[in-house]
Amino acid sequence: MLLDVIIICLGFAGLIWGADKFVFGASALARNLGISPLVIGLTIVAFGTSAPEIFSSAASALAGEPELAIGNAIGSNIFNLGVALGVAIIIKPITPPKSLSRKEMPALLLVSVVCGLLLANLYLGAADSLILIGVIAYFIYALFTRKAAGLEEDDTELPEQTSILRASGFLALGLTLLIIGAEALVYSAISIADTLGVSSGIIGLTLVALGTSLPELAATVTCALRGHHELAIGNIIGSNILNILVVLPFPGLLAAGSFNSDLFYRDYTAMMVMTLLLAALCYFAIRHGKQIGRLSGIAFLLLYVGWFGIMYYQIH
Repeated sequence: MLLDVIIICLGFAGLIWGADKFVFGASALARNLGISPLVIGLTIVAFGTSAPEIFSSAASALAGEPELAIGNAIGSNIFNLGVALGVAIIIKPITPPKSLSRKEMPALLLVSVVCGLLLANLYLGAADSLILIGVIAYFIYALFTRKAAGLEEDDTELPEQTSILRASGFLALGLTLLIIGAEALVYSAISIADTLGVSSGIIGLTLVALGTSLPELAATVTCALRGHHELAIGNIIGSNILNILVVLPFPGLLAAGSFNSDLFYRDYTAMMVMTLLLAALCYFAIRHGKQIGRLSGIAFLLLYVGWFGIMYYQIH
């Protein structure tokens, strides 16, 4: 057990340092390629921090555990909004970019609604997965074919000019540390939970989602601390979109079948409530030129605690 504690501490160190290098590399890459930091946050950062969910979902589906994969995707989205974004906002209020209300937030709302419609019959099959894959294909096409906005007023958020090779190196190093750190944390936490006799239901529904979402927490908090508001909120939105459109298709394609109704009625509902709250806060902040303040961060955390409490009560 002592070894597990040491591994967890090393995992946290890897996450913190890795997130810093990953965000630096992504920001520098945005400056070199002339791409908006929001687009970088929605793609490279979001995909990188969603890698643990993607890999674990594929492994779960191949092992014949579709509910674990579905729960991981939805649970990770709940953690991203309730904890990662909540903590980041409490540490430092975030100013959402104006473009968010026209493109990225509507995309997240659309994807979330489509997800609900597909899961409403409590069955996830190949046809559902193909619909999700079609949506992500269109999303990527629309994102990269729209006219490049270039670097606008927000270029002050970017680091000093750094070569593409050096920026890519930091990006790869940071991503590697994020994934290794997250995996070390989740496996050691599960080992400690087993040693302490914690129920397997709690381990599966919380630690797996928590472990695979730690990169989002580390990267989002780091972005907020460095003043990279677009990267911070873009990472959360992009990661949640990818969790639905990229992670969910694996169980549908590799292990199609029905799943526990709690995953829809309890967990999807919680995810949708938090998503709608984020949309409302972003639209209000953009319209009135305000920040998303600490009280909003506390609200996200309370929603997460409430969802966790309901889940814990139902399991026992």
